[in-house]
Amino acid sequence: MKRRSLPVAAALVASAALLLTACGGGDDQSSDNDKIAGADQGSATPSGTAESSAAPAEDKPDGVDLSLPKDMNLVFDWDRPKDKNEAAAMDDAANYLRAIYRGVDKRTTKDAALAAYATGDGIHYAETQINEWIKGGWTGTGTRRHYDATTRSAPNGNSVEVAFCADTGKFYGKEVKTGKVLKSEPSLKDFDYYKIIMVKYPTGEGLWQASKVFVETEAKKCQ
Repeated sequence: MKRRSLPVAAALVASAALLLTACGGGDDQSSDNDKIAGADQGSATPSGTAESSAAPAEDKPDGVDLSLPKDMNLVFDWDRPKDKNEAAAMDDAANYLRAIYRGVDKRTTKDAALAAYATGDGIHYAETQINEWIKGGWTGTGTRRHYDATTRSAPNGNSVEVAFCADTGKFYGKEVKTGKVLKSEPSLKDFDYYKIIMVKYPTGEGLWQASKVFVETEAKKCQ
């Protein structure tokens, strides 16, 4: 669904962030404080343009290619909130995850999609995760489901916390060289709880960028 178009590609900040497992989420856990962490963080300025591709319009909501291979399925099983800003922030939180797994598929942290949908620690988190997959020689395959999403706006209106569960029980690593799928037995490790702080891009029409990512691994509340 095309919502808007804008220039993309930003200078990527040097990576030095969350350490995480090759096929899982980060180890940082969010607190239950009423104040949204990172609510005052500004967003980076995208510049340049994305490379053209043959991706269909629905894969390019901001003129950025978010297409994934057919065997890599990211499902967002949630209802959009009525608030316009929160709905846009939720949409772009999903696009941020798509950008991460597009980077995993393309074996790069420098895809235009990541520059469009992330800033600050959001870039660090994505780069770290993508690099772990690349280092292990893996890509992803299967279905990764996201559900039970909630949103919460900061008082200044420039930040929205998007929280949700993720089930990776049917999403596996796959060896790039051999094509071997690395399946595992179902367990609590398949469930993570995310809180992504989305910040409003100042001059973009409805564009939100992930600025911070908190992940609670082995989240019993997501089972």
